[in-house]
Amino acid sequence: MINQEFDNVKTIIITGGNTGLGYECAKNIGQDCKTNHIILACRNSQKANDAVKSLISETGNPNIRSLELDLSSLESIRRFASEFVSLNLPPLYAVVCNAGIQIVNGTQYTNDGFEMTFGVNHLGHFLLVNLLLGEMADTGKVVFVSSDTHDPLQKTGMPEPIYEKAEWLAYPDKSNVSFSGTRRYTTSKLCNLYCTYELAERIKTQTNKNITVNAFNPGMMPGTGLARNHNFFARFAWKYILPVLTLFKHNVNTVAKSGKALAMLITDHRLDNITSKYFDGTKQTDSSELSYNKQNREDLWKTSMELVHLKKDEIIFA
Repeated sequence: MINQEFDNVKTIIITGGNTGLGYECAKNIGQDCKTNHIILACRNSQKANDAVKSLISETGNPNIRSLELDLSSLESIRRFASEFVSLNLPPLYAVVCNAGIQIVNGTQYTNDGFEMTFGVNHLGHFLLVNLLLGEMADTGKVVFVSSDTHDPLQKTGMPEPIYEKAEWLAYPDKSNVSFSGTRRYTTSKLCNLYCTYELAERIKTQTNKNITVNAFNPGMMPGTGLARNHNFFARFAWKYILPVLTLFKHNVNTVAKSGKALAMLITDHRLDNITSKYFDGTKQTDSSELSYNKQNREDLWKTSMELVHLKKDEIIFA
């Protein structure tokens, strides 16, 4: 239940907030209002605790803490949600679904047997948000961090996504389609769009809450940990060479710039009633043609509910 003890004080959860985009987002939100509470939801507790100390020092906001969250484990996600409720913090205002992975070598699986990229980038956040919606204030925000790599027309150099059935994304052995690690990544980012649009519609038509749901494209951000699974030469280029592109390519951004734009989706009150939209940085724009496929997004939602064993008492929808 929402804590009525606090007045105009908010809580914001950021997954993967200990580094990169999530850290910069947390820093900007922390600086925006020093009475707000920020939770870094992270897998590595030590790194998260270090990030909390740095953020408190940088922002002057003492209300920053971390909670352990492993998006590759359904048990961990449910434990996180339960622990969050027990903290009795100010009303939950926003959930920023930022954490993500890209695996290029082989196929890895989550604790629950799902292909890792799909499991973390989509399923983990899908379950987390559904478990937390009932705790959110009537006016709140959910943001899914997607990517322009979901759109073949953007010419990002990444393979275009392929969506046939969500079950095949979770269990690739059941599919006849061979997916590279990078294609799994771009397809997971397409799933973030499907989840955004379907969730926004369900909240609008099946609840009395004014929770907005939007997707965000940070652009390419060289130097982040996204390339940690690549080979040595790719990691070297990503960290030391490609950052030069931020000086003259519009879709290549510093982490600081993208983090500020992501935080704006939470802090800018001009966006309080904007929902089911896709933001390229601070600019509202259209996502790919494929991302508006209603049949695909309904298949993803239905299958996701089954895969994470979402119970009726865990959701706010009719």
